[in-house]
Amino acid sequence: EVVSEESEEESSGVNLMEFSDEILLHILSYVPCTDLVLNVRRTCRKLATLCLDKSLTHTVLLQKDYKVNKDKVKQLMRDIGKEIYQLNMAGCYWLPSSTIDHVTRCKNLVKLNLSGCYVTSLRLSKMLSTLQHLRSLAIDVNPGFDASQLSSECKATLSRVSELKQTLYTPSYGVVPCCTSLEKLLLYFEILDRSREGFMLSGQLMVGESNVPHYQNLRIFYARLAPGYVNQEVVRLYLAVLSDRTPENLHAFLISAPGSFAGTGATKNLLDSMARNVRLDALQLPKAWINGSGLLQHLKFNNPFYFSFSRCTLSGGHLIQRVINGGKDLKSLTSLNLSGCVHCLAPESLFRKAEDDIDSSILESLVVSCSNLRHLNLSAAHHHSSESIGNHLCQLLSRLKHLLSLALPVCSITDVAASVEKPPSTPNLVPQTFGRKVRIGIQTYPRNLGDQANQKIESSVFWALMGSLRFLETLEIIGSSFSSAMPRNEPAIRDSLPPCARAQSVGDSEVAAISQLTYLQSLTLAQLPNILTGSGLVSIGLQCQHLRTLSLANLGMTGKVVYMSALMDMLKHCKCLRDLRLEQPYFCAGAQFFQALSHCSSLQRLCIVSRSGTLQSDAVMSFMANCLEVIMCHMFMGESLTVCKNLQQSIVRSFQAERPALNVVIFPLLHEDLTEVIRDVPMRHLDEITLFKSRVAEEPPNLWW
Repeated sequence: EVVSEESEEESSGVNLMEFSDEILLHILSYVPCTDLVLNVRRTCRKLATLCLDKSLTHTVLLQKDYKVNKDKVKQLMRDIGKEIYQLNMAGCYWLPSSTIDHVTRCKNLVKLNLSGCYVTSLRLSKMLSTLQHLRSLAIDVNPGFDASQLSSECKATLSRVSELKQTLYTPSYGVVPCCTSLEKLLLYFEILDRSREGFMLSGQLMVGESNVPHYQNLRIFYARLAPGYVNQEVVRLYLAVLSDRTPENLHAFLISAPGSFAGTGATKNLLDSMARNVRLDALQLPKAWINGSGLLQHLKFNNPFYFSFSRCTLSGGHLIQRVINGGKDLKSLTSLNLSGCVHCLAPESLFRKAEDDIDSSILESLVVSCSNLRHLNLSAAHHHSSESIGNHLCQLLSRLKHLLSLALPVCSITDVAASVEKPPSTPNLVPQTFGRKVRIGIQTYPRNLGDQANQKIESSVFWALMGSLRFLETLEIIGSSFSSAMPRNEPAIRDSLPPCARAQSVGDSEVAAISQLTYLQSLTLAQLPNILTGSGLVSIGLQCQHLRTLSLANLGMTGKVVYMSALMDMLKHCKCLRDLRLEQPYFCAGAQFFQALSHCSSLQRLCIVSRSGTLQSDAVMSFMANCLEVIMCHMFMGESLTVCKNLQQSIVRSFQAERPALNVVIFPLLHEDLTEVIRDVPMRHLDEITLFKSRVAEEPPNLWW
């Protein structure tokens, strides 16, 4: 009887191969292409046929396939090279430059992304000479690049390219002058002001370089500058041609520049020409180009989908009148970045203090006019709501039902009554819980959702906002005065500004409210001063099962990690977590922490920034051995240089062979050579996790594939 029951169960079981081809193809689309071609297709005849289906081989994405190596790429190109039309190898920094030679097998390539891959001018010339169908290209231009080494066949291919993304690590035009049919140009300026030897660099281009980029067909111009005067000098050379003759079809003009980037006579001519001749759909300009000018009054817009006025002194009155046409319908706008615009929700900025209450009517006009917003950034400013009923910032934002990503300052989410009645917490106060005495030095928090529910302030405006934005995927709550301890081109910051007084009441209950976001994928919390136990983190770990990216910085008292116990409980539930960034003074990365972190079976990247922080080398090594997917480990702590170097060498020696993409940087945070260490970090990790910044609406959506 037992045997017959077992055979009956087996006969009633579902065989994967009995599914239709359409269902199987959908399932296989989630498998990395290297696995499909090199492994899965060898299992049976049916999968051998399906794995080579055009829907699976048309586009090959290797940009985050951290297990791929040179041999796998070589075999992949040999097997399906002729079937590949789009190839993305962005950020494959671990592959040797000779790997690029195998791309020549992809004769039908239309789109190719090699950003983050080291390619010499000679190797680029050889490769592009064979790709006659190429129309979209992304490359890096490194020191030593020489455009004169490009062959005539290579230049012929470049003349047909209509989309170019170019990251510059040296002053150069790169391949831009060869691309005579450009419609989309994306430029990333990552040139350092000083060489490794300490010599100042110049923004002048190399002798013999053409200075006539072809912009006549340009529709999209985007430039993002890293800090430094050399980047500003070089981008002016790119803009010089635009100032002479503005392309008639230009509909997106975006320049992202940190700090002060003053305009010149040439840039004024360019902007005047744009005001006369083009209608824009996307706009971003350096703050110095907008502040104090009447530029926005003269620019014309068609169906705008992206605006960024980051760090501008634009007032709410000007925003409504000049950009949103007095509150008229602007449903085409899907992404808006007002980060650092301290007066954007006030009628005027002349006599206003940054901490004054916002004008809710301006925000209401914005919400009504731009009802289809999907990405909104209001961080790095004091947006304080008044006591008027129904006019709180959170209540107004709850009307934006299509939001997918949102960035807010901490002081904007507090209930006005609570912030007035509740005295600000101080580092000397013993953390309080509900109806339970707490011994000094012992942190407690609710261990189950029933206890947690007792602490929820479900009538709060922030709780209601989180409940109304059920499909939100990215959330950032960042203190308006927060600055990371690790800026990019400067020594580590030792002291940070105190949090805004209005933010003093934001703590565990607000964090618990975030757990309502069932589809949350990325969460950033920085400078929440009233975190006492971190109990809300546990709720997020339990409820937000899609969470992939988590960044926590300066929560609660900065002299002690009060939320450590809750964080460790949270991590045990984060099975999908891939990126974790922690920035907290006195953080102890010990055995208990890494044991909890080992439950995050999908974790790939870890970054810890901690002034006076400590680590246990044995615990780190055990963690790396248990978490086989981890390929990035960055720790900037308070340990000695000797301890850091020994641990870094041990990790590399033990795991580099099995993990070709492994990138390890362990270094004292306050060491004078930190900036030299940072410059060697792959740009993918540096930009996406190691450096702290707000990423909501940082760029237009779908700017590049």
